[in-house]
Amino acid sequence: MTFLSVEQPDDLVSSTPKIAIDFVRDWRQAAPRLSAGHRTAFQHCHWLDAWYQAFHDFAPLIAVISDAATGKDIALVPMVSHIRRGIRIVEFADLGVSDNNAPILALDAALDTPAMDAIGGALVEALRALPDRFDLLRLRKMPAQVSGKPNPLVAMGRIGSSSLNGNVVLMGDDYADYQASIKRMQMPRCWRVFDRHEGARFEIAADVARAHELLDVMDVQQQARMRQLGSRFVLNDDAHARFYREVARRGVAEGYAVVTALVCDEGTVATAFGVRSGATYYLLRISHGGNSWSSCSPGLLVIERTMAALHAEGVRRFDLSIGNQDYKRRFGAERVPLTDVSVALSWRGAPFAWRDHAAQGLRRHPAVAALAARVLGKGIR
Repeated sequence: MTFLSVEQPDDLVSSTPKIAIDFVRDWRQAAPRLSAGHRTAFQHCHWLDAWYQAFHDFAPLIAVISDAATGKDIALVPMVSHIRRGIRIVEFADLGVSDNNAPILALDAALDTPAMDAIGGALVEALRALPDRFDLLRLRKMPAQVSGKPNPLVAMGRIGSSSLNGNVVLMGDDYADYQASIKRMQMPRCWRVFDRHEGARFEIAADVARAHELLDVMDVQQQARMRQLGSRFVLNDDAHARFYREVARRGVAEGYAVVTALVCDEGTVATAFGVRSGATYYLLRISHGGNSWSSCSPGLLVIERTMAALHAEGVRRFDLSIGNQDYKRRFGAERVPLTDVSVALSWRGAPFAWRDHAAQGLRRHPAVAALAARVLGKGIR
C-alpha cells in the first residue's frame, strides 16, 4: 500500500478540501471502502471482485481519494497498471468488458467544480509521484454522472470525447405503450413464429448452474457468428470465460446478473447476458443459433422479451450497450455520450497522450476523421 497526501492548490477557493490519495494494490483491501457509495453496475462488488480475480495478470492500483483534513473518503477509483510497447499505463479495470467506467463516490461527497478540479489534479500528481514511474493515465468510457452525482474525473476531459456511447431506452410504467412505439419491429409476429416450435419459451436463469449452461451455449453461438464474419473472438478464452461465470455465480441469485434465453425442444435458440443495478439494466452480450432461425429474429426477440420481463420487475432504463448498430435505434435507444481522458505522466507518455487528444478532436469532425483513417490505413483509436 502506498499513501500520498496531495495539497490543495493555492488558487482554489477555500471551501475546496485538500485532497489525499491512498493507493491500494490489493482489491480485497480496497473493496470495503465506500461499500455503500454511488456507483454504476460496473463498479458493483460482484463485477469488480470477478474482474480482479479473472484478469490477475494486470497489477491492481486502486486510488482512494479522501479529504486530507477530515480523513473522510470522497471516491474510490478501481484501476490497474500494465506495460504496453514499453509504456507504463494506468487505466480502469476494464479490458473492454465494461460498458462504462467511473469512480465509486461517497454518498455525501460534495462535488462542486473546484472540488472536481482538485480531485483530478491530485490524482495526476499522486500518480506522478509514485516510484513506479508511470507514463500515461487513460480513463475511458466515463459517464458524466454516477447515480445522479457528477463524475469528478470527467472534469479532466471533454464530455462526449469517447468514440463510444451508451444507448439508452427510457420507459414509462406501461409496457404496452413501449410495445406500440416499436410496432414496426413486429416483435409479436416474431414471437408467434417462434412459439410454433414445441416447448417454445422465454427463460430467465434461476440458478447458477442454469446460468452457466446458457453461458456455455452463448460462447459457442457467438464464436460461430464471429467466425462467419471473419472476426476474432476472445470472450471464451480462459480469463473471459472465468470472469463471466464468476459474475453469474455471484450475482444471479439476487438479480444482479441476468442470463436469459429463448428455448424450445430443439435446443437453445438465443441467449442474452446483462447486469442490473436498481431500475437500470445493461445488455452486454447476445447470441443466436444462426440463419436457420432468422424467421423469428431470435437476437432481437430475446432482447425484447428480456426487456418485458425486467420491466415487470421495475426496470425502466435499458442500456443496449456501447456500439451503434441500427437495431438499437429501432428499439428507440438514445445515444448517451461518454468521456475519455488521457494525461501524460512522463515525457515518455506525452506522444501517446497527444495522439489520444488528436483522435478525440477528429471525432468532432467525422469527414476529417474518415480521411485521416484512409491516409493512415487504419482507424483512429
